[in-house]
Amino acid sequence: MTDLTADTAARFMALTLGHLGREYPHKLDHVLDGPEDVQSPSALHPIFHGSFDWHSCVHGYWQVLRLARRFPDLPEAAAVRAHAGRVFTAANWAAETAYLARPSARGFERPYGWGWALALHAELARHDAPWAALAEPFARAFAQRLHDFLPLQTYPIRVGTHYNSAFALTLARDWAVERDPALVSLIDARVQGWFGGDRACQAWEPGGDEFLSSALCEALVMSRVLSADFAAWFDGFLPDCAGQQPATLFTPATVSDRSDGKIAHLDGLNLSRAWCWREIAAALPADHAVVPVARAAAERHLAAALPHLADDYMGEHWLATFALLALEAGV
Repeated sequence: MTDLTADTAARFMALTLGHLGREYPHKLDHVLDGPEDVQSPSALHPIFHGSFDWHSCVHGYWQVLRLARRFPDLPEAAAVRAHAGRVFTAANWAAETAYLARPSARGFERPYGWGWALALHAELARHDAPWAALAEPFARAFAQRLHDFLPLQTYPIRVGTHYNSAFALTLARDWAVERDPALVSLIDARVQGWFGGDRACQAWEPGGDEFLSSALCEALVMSRVLSADFAAWFDGFLPDCAGQQPATLFTPATVSDRSDGKIAHLDGLNLSRAWCWREIAAALPADHAVVPVARAAAERHLAAALPHLADDYMGEHWLATFALLALEAGV
């Protein structure tokens, strides 16, 4: 089983620190309401202006802070803490939170960035620093967005990109378990309403630009919600899984051009599938027939993607986060 080592942690932290403060190139999610809104990424987002886009910067911070906590004696961990101390100021968190109050920002980063914002706050709370307290209004603003939006969302979004409902709700629910019981209840109700009756999933994936598995992300969030009842649901959802069917879920995606940002998403698909397979294996009974094939599938997907995290900036600015999800999963 491929594990997270100190050497890997050091490499990931060094890689990500190299782009957390790199402002350009940058892809903005920003609506112009008037000429005064033409501003640079760092003016709009004093914390999250690096890593090519806002959400990648958010989960880049999650990644390096998590590694710095787990491997605190590495030189790279000290560099992470120093960087966070410079950037995570009260004024900067206030500016990031104020951006959300813009009338045109109602759908800003929904739902992918919402889930990652909450995941980052949960990680901040595990550090002996004032960061989580400073970021509390920021996190609560995103939690409130979920409270407001989920009752309006009649249908789930099943695509394998940033709009995927199951992925974001997995992250949000993990944050809410210790902080917002009402949000947990809301997420659980929506997830069971959307996915509870799903059977014999065809798993028509991947699409050409997907970095999430629609099928496996759905199974993962259901494992969080159903707990002990998950195995019975899973057996109906993927009834031929022990026989490695549908075959597409067990076959790493081919990445033909890592300089193309959309095609490079497929490296992320391989990593996120590895994460899901490991988490699903851990959620099933130890003697379930799917456990060994799920673990083997995770290893194949990791082997396909891990050598390519820094091949091109289109992957470099985000892939290590999903590698960390996979390497930590199921342990």
